[in-house]
Amino acid sequence: MQRDITIALAIMPSTLGRIGQNILAVDALVGLAVQQGAHIVCFPEMCVTGYAPDDSIIAHAQEMDGQAAKALGEIARRHGILLMAGLAEKLDERVFASHLLICPDGTRGIYRKLHLSPPEAATFARGGQLALFGNSDCNFGVGLCYDAHFPEFAAALADAGADFLLYPHASPHGTAQGKKESWMRHLAARAFDNGIFVGAVNQSGQNGQGLSFPGLALVIGPDGKILAQNFDEGLLVHTLKKELLDAVRSHRMRYFRPQKRSDLFGSAFPVFHTLQNFPQ
Repeated sequence: MQRDITIALAIMPSTLGRIGQNILAVDALVGLAVQQGAHIVCFPEMCVTGYAPDDSIIAHAQEMDGQAAKALGEIARRHGILLMAGLAEKLDERVFASHLLICPDGTRGIYRKLHLSPPEAATFARGGQLALFGNSDCNFGVGLCYDAHFPEFAAALADAGADFLLYPHASPHGTAQGKKESWMRHLAARAFDNGIFVGAVNQSGQNGQGLSFPGLALVIGPDGKILAQNFDEGLLVHTLKKELLDAVRSHRMRYFRPQKRSDLFGSAFPVFHTLQNFPQ
């Protein structure tokens, strides 16, 4: 990371199928993020279409050259910010849980969720590749909700040069405090083990189809410690400090990736040993 980067994590409710209403909420929060000096504003998983882990989402899925994506592009252009927003994406006959990244000049990127939770697997298609985004200032990766439970996912992006990972969520049920306790069991490890910043943001409120989301946004430093948090709807704006990242990565006992045995964890397979008299 070549300089400090200010991110805004936007906690918002998203009603299933109310795409125009959801985009208006995105627009308002983007305006506030710009006022607070953010370079990047990241919204929760499927904030545009609303979230449902079943076939009720299919009717609301959007194509990437459709009106929803065009509206998001206009918001990014008008506000002059990198906008990251989630939607159910229709591609051919498949539906993906996707996150769209749009720059003010219209440059776009997309990440399609690799790891689906058991309730999602019957409806959504699995994405096929990791996605690393960046420019001369920084590189970052994106994962969606269930992706955060896989250490290999974060490690691969860190190996590819990510300075931070953003994990938009659509994670219902429970309280914000309970969600924080859950996230800290694994997100702190993703940050600490890889020497990267991690940001996560969840939907809030009712989706209009029986799901309730507790909100929550966290920023975790490359030392695994919470740098900022928000339990309420709205923005969590935080500046990721180059100085902190450099301090961790220059410390020979606190930055682990350079010591990784890539010769073992690349294409090599474990050697199987037969154990005699193994306890039954």
